Amino acid sequence: MDPVLYPRDLELKPATMRALADRLGDVVWPIEAGQRIVLAGMGSSWFAADTMARRLRRVGVHAVAEIASVEATYPASADLAVVGITASGGSAETLGLLRAHHGTSVTIACTNTEGLALPADHTVLMHAEPEPGGVACRSYVHTLAVLLQLEHQLTGSLPNLAGSLRRAADAIEHLLQTRSEWLPELAAVLDGPHGTWLMAPAERLGNSLQGALMLREGPRRVADGCETGDWSHVDVYLTKSMDYRALMFSGSPHDGTALNWLRDRGSRFVAVGATASAEAAYVLRYPHDDDPVVALLTEVLVPELVSAHWWTAG
Repeated sequence: MDPVLYPRDLELKPATMRALADRLGDVVWPIEAGQRIVLAGMGSSWFAADTMARRLRRVGVHAVAEIASVEATYPASADLAVVGITASGGSAETLGLLRAHHGTSVTIACTNTEGLALPADHTVLMHAEPEPGGVACRSYVHTLAVLLQLEHQLTGSLPNLAGSLRRAADAIEHLLQTRSEWLPELAAVLDGPHGTWLMAPAERLGNSLQGALMLREGPRRVADGCETGDWSHVDVYLTKSMDYRALMFSGSPHDGTALNWLRDRGSRFVAVGATASAEAAYVLRYPHDDDPVVALLTEVLVPELVSAHWWTAG
């Protein structure tokens, strides 16, 4: 991993997202309506799989997410499509799960690397371009984007997905171009002595997990992610015993409950998005943040830029 090349990878996000929007029609999944789907991966790939399986179920598709290191998932079956997500094409756990199903289930590798011999019947490319910084940043959001295309292919639920990708590219570009105005102050709020905690609605849970991973993977800070409703059951306890710093991706119906605890315990937090609380120590908005697809593809850039900021600062 390279702290100089990583920010450059982030700066390419608008261009690669727009390029994907232009070629979205080329992303065709060999999955038919009515097929059961398993989405599997490790790390960032698992976060994206979990988020998208939840979205697919919401529109009536039988989809589950498995961490690829699971001992076993559904038995191999001709009516089962197993999607192994691995940006590099080299995740041993993901390849092992594909291998266990290859020859019986429909096996699909979703990868950012062309020309690999993989244990899969089909390959779907992320079109995120190489990430020389060594951190899965563009490939994470491109995984979400190509799986959104799967959702539309199966259900017709996102008729202007290409437009949403372009709006997300515009939003990402805005955050990149204005970062000198917001990043130092926002990062200072999150820079607590004990760590940084992120929360997001269930529909975008992967972004809190990915954002926390970026803080661990780059600058090696203590960080973890949580779903906003569950936060009041599993993370709230830390607000009583430490200088708790949080980043809230807004939009959960349970934001208010978390906000009450944060306020009562004197915790400092950053709020990002269309319904960001004015009680936050720092509020960050961006263009089109009231579009759920734009939020899904954009907001994770905030902790990614915090990660780069802390990483390069040493």
